[in-house]
Amino acid sequence: MATVNIPVLNTAFADFEERFARLRSWSADTDAAIEQRVADILADVQRRGDAAVLEYTARFDGVTASGVAELEITKAELAAAFEAITPAQRAALQAAAARVRSYHERQLEACGRSWSYRDADGSLLGQKVTPLDRVGIYVPGGKATYPSSVLMNAIPAHVAGVGEIIMVVPTPKGERNALVLAAAHVAGVTRTFTIGGAQAVGALAYGTATVPAVDKVTGPGNAYVASAKRRVFGQVGIDMIAGPSEILVLADGTTRPDWVAMDLFSQAEHDELAQSILLCPDAAYIDRVRVEIDRLIDAMPRKGVIRASLEGRGALIQTRSMEEACAISNRVAPEHLEVSSAEPHRWEPLLKHAGAIFLGAYTSESLGDYCAGPNHVLPTAGTARFSSPLGVYDFQKRSSLIEVSEAGAQTLGLIAAELAYGEGLQAHAQAAEMRLKR
Repeated sequence: MATVNIPVLNTAFADFEERFARLRSWSADTDAAIEQRVADILADVQRRGDAAVLEYTARFDGVTASGVAELEITKAELAAAFEAITPAQRAALQAAAARVRSYHERQLEACGRSWSYRDADGSLLGQKVTPLDRVGIYVPGGKATYPSSVLMNAIPAHVAGVGEIIMVVPTPKGERNALVLAAAHVAGVTRTFTIGGAQAVGALAYGTATVPAVDKVTGPGNAYVASAKRRVFGQVGIDMIAGPSEILVLADGTTRPDWVAMDLFSQAEHDELAQSILLCPDAAYIDRVRVEIDRLIDAMPRKGVIRASLEGRGALIQTRSMEEACAISNRVAPEHLEVSSAEPHRWEPLLKHAGAIFLGAYTSESLGDYCAGPNHVLPTAGTARFSSPLGVYDFQKRSSLIEVSEAGAQTLGLIAAELAYGEGLQAHAQAAEMRLKR
């Protein structure tokens, strides 16, 4: 049985803060060569459109076509892909989609509706919520394929009322993943193009003769995709710049240690930079989790990636108490936070910062990834301190509604004029004063 040399920290030790700082350090900055390459690709796509997209798709994905139209997958092909997968896969996709849709419909009811009221003077004030006209969703298609990402990006857009959902997905060497295409069928994607990388982001942001320009681009990708999204922001909206996947497990020692070990694996298997951390006040339980890590890892198909992730960016941290563990969790602001405790609702009020909080021993993070209902597109790298999961609200915009009555103009006009003169903006002041009764 091979030993995984995952770091073990203790908050009571003098070197904890130094080691904890090293553990948390990760920069979203990309390599300068990647940045320059992405800048060149985006400029080329903006200048040459379809021709540039075709050239880069042939170069990077090994897919040649006489026109970008050949890279579009029709709705009939998506439906055929849905029929071609196994009955069990069809049922799983439909069940997951139904739960994701139900959750986001409740989200729409809670925060996605227009509202207004009239004040004492009869003036109407409110907010008009409208969906975006067209969005682009990026679905990774390199080392792995993610039908779940199709559901998580397209369904909230659909629930929000977005008119068109344009999906792009790379197909290296022309290999199309049937589950991804079936998910696009289930989620109601409008158009699908087999293009990826920075060129796909550029095509969505700027538009080409074939690919329509969108208002917002969402979805995860590699360093080239992340850099491209950062660069086109302003031309279009984006959801977030996603970093490596993360999980933090708060454990009180009551959950089966092999469950916790596997939950740590579930994020570590994404890539070598993924981060898996256990916080627990029980030293004996931490040792039991270590034993399970060593016992289970050799059976994992991606054991090399898991090992590199755990040894390079993972940690088992003994805390003085569960309260201290909650405080440390808030400092990390993890993407996924499992409260693996017999009393999860005792600790949940202490937790302020996390992309998603999974309560109780039976709530594995993987259920949230696929079918629980809430969105799995979550803020990473500590950005949960100020960011939220992808949701219906990301596919809507808000316009303020103001209808001032004649009576209201008499009151508001005096206030506005006074403040405008104070700012030296005479036209503002006089526009308000003209509506005052003399």
